Amino acid sequence: MSTTGIAAKSKFANGHPADYRRVYVWEMPVRAYHWINAIVLVVLCITGYLIGAPIRAFYASEAYQQYWFGWIRFLHFLCAYVYVFNFLMRIYWGFVGNKYAKWNNFFPLTKAQREEIMDVLKTDVFQVKLHGAISTGHNALAAFIYFFTFLAFCAQSITGFALYSSMSNSWIPRMFTWIVPLMGGEMSVRYWHHLFMWFFVTFIVVHIYLAFYHDYIEGRGTISSIVGGWKFDKMPEKKD
Repeated sequence: MSTTGIAAKSKFANGHPADYRRVYVWEMPVRAYHWINAIVLVVLCITGYLIGAPIRAFYASEAYQQYWFGWIRFLHFLCAYVYVFNFLMRIYWGFVGNKYAKWNNFFPLTKAQREEIMDVLKTDVFQVKLHGAISTGHNALAAFIYFFTFLAFCAQSITGFALYSSMSNSWIPRMFTWIVPLMGGEMSVRYWHHLFMWFFVTFIVVHIYLAFYHDYIEGRGTISSIVGGWKFDKMPEKKD
């Protein structure tokens, strides 16, 4: 079976059928990146918040029973390493993956991409249109926002390892010792690291909402595509 896949019929209100084809959009490495990143990012946000504002989880008389904060720090550091190496894999796949994974999707270099950004803004944000253009992969606005998210990934990783460098002899954290004096001390680094955490909390909420929103208004398998990789793309109308 080819990637153009299975044609499906869908009835609109006017009674005319529309043909759809099954398209393999998200390859396995992209889907793996997405779900690994989703898990570790949630854990990082929760553990990072607890590290920044520790609470007394419970009372225990034995010292070994009070190591819950140590486990929180361990989970945070472990997920940080997974987070970074998972991101490096995605950078690599941006060069060798299919056309939907390529890095040129994340930069509005063409006139068509810039026009699509305005169209999506009118539809999703200002809602002055009932429906905008439908992209098989990421729409141009989402892709451009993801590019800034990638930059935030880098900034969060750099500030995190800079904070870790003062208590670790590992070579990766020690690469970022110069960040602390550059940014004016640990307090400043901690402030930006904490601020980026709230950026990702906001991003997660908006991302989930828009995924379900587009799944509902488009009906092309937006949610299921990040599990199986397949979407349904509208085929050009046949002329009689």
